[in-house]
Amino acid sequence: MEQKIEPLSEADAAHVEKQRSWVRDHYAPETRDQYETLEGKLTLLETIIKEKWIEPHETWKLQCLGITFGDALAQEMGLSWTAVEDQYGRDPALHEPGTTILVFPLTTISKRIERGETVSVRDLFAKACDTIASVRAKIR
Repeated sequence: MEQKIEPLSEADAAHVEKQRSWVRDHYAPETRDQYETLEGKLTLLETIIKEKWIEPHETWKLQCLGITFGDALAQEMGLSWTAVEDQYGRDPALHEPGTTILVFPLTTISKRIERGETVSVRDLFAKACDTIASVRAKIR
């Protein structure tokens, strides 16, 4: 099966929003608007990881961090959420419209934590942005 890229379905969007909310709701209601900023997203991710609010076996929660990481990438790099379906299933991904650029942030953090690695959100974010910029430069 070839990769099929399409807009998020209602079910996809609801699932992504549920994962996003799990992270965003770590902010108190009166400060929840901080999630709208890039700094707010990255700081929240750093805090959740540093304080070990998630265990390495809590895959769903770890993947929630991936959605927030993706939100930060989308905000910084101008990418859009989409769904990609292939022989392995259907996953949310970030896409740059009009290009072949696809980014799969869902497991970016989870796979590292599950392997016992130390995760530096800022370093991971900077490397991802650099990689996206490099790919953009090659295809333009």
